[in-house]
Amino acid sequence: MTQKIIDIHPHIISPDTAKYPFNPLGGIRSDWSAERPFTFEQYVEEMEAAGIAQAAMVHSSTTYGYDNSYAADSVCRDLARFVGVYSVDIAAPDAVAVIDQWRRRGMAGLRLFGAGSTVQTDGRWMIAPETFPVWEHMADINMTVAIQTTAIGLPVVEEILERYPEVNIILDHLGRPDLTDGAPYAQAAPLWKLARFDNLYLKITPRTFDLSEKAPATPDTFFPKLVLEYGADRLAWGSNFPANNGTLKDLVDQGRRCFATLSEADRAAIWAGTAEKLYPQLAKATFDKAVHA
Repeated sequence: MTQKIIDIHPHIISPDTAKYPFNPLGGIRSDWSAERPFTFEQYVEEMEAAGIAQAAMVHSSTTYGYDNSYAADSVCRDLARFVGVYSVDIAAPDAVAVIDQWRRRGMAGLRLFGAGSTVQTDGRWMIAPETFPVWEHMADINMTVAIQTTAIGLPVVEEILERYPEVNIILDHLGRPDLTDGAPYAQAAPLWKLARFDNLYLKITPRTFDLSEKAPATPDTFFPKLVLEYGADRLAWGSNFPANNGTLKDLVDQGRRCFATLSEADRAAIWAGTAEKLYPQLAKATFDKAVHA
């Protein structure tokens, strides 16, 4: 039986810069968004060719800042197949109201960008007192928060997990762990340390696959270790398309190779089951579009 696949980390870019102007966080636009700007329509073609059933479309904050309009306009075209993961200035006085406005336009998750290719901060702003109402609201509405960071921001992630155990956090790209020592991956200790938090989930992307395929690391030693530490029900796949090179089918095929030693049940959780838990709208056979009218 073909396993259901949900993509929880695709990005889209509009060619209409008048309607959707660029305004990247930190003032620096990501390279991929300029070099490989796939539209929503192009993504749909790619997902159908790759056998992907649904997607949680991740707004590109390194292209549009806090204006989620293009992602929202796109996902609202088919709310049975798509939901949105949007970025909001959580320190703003009206942040809770803004989140509720975006929820009416397909928002199923919040994403905070702390550190990546264009921005490098320790993310301390994510846990400043002015953000507390947002975290409390996330708990109240059961909304998953995705955090993009590197090792520099993991101490802050740990503080968030401790302060808000009722909020599900998913870490983009596994927080970019160091796998260069190979099994048993002692240099990835910061990642293993966080496994004790039941509310922490991990997003496996092609960035993780690439790291696992560079010797002495191997997929056959890394992914069973990851499942052992976290459990497959806390792991979910995202394509990072088109930021990663290759077609969407290429990226799915890479995942199949890397997950080859995992059980069928573990693969089912990673490909779709965990995504449906994090974004329950995707688990419903029908999505009530009237909510988003």
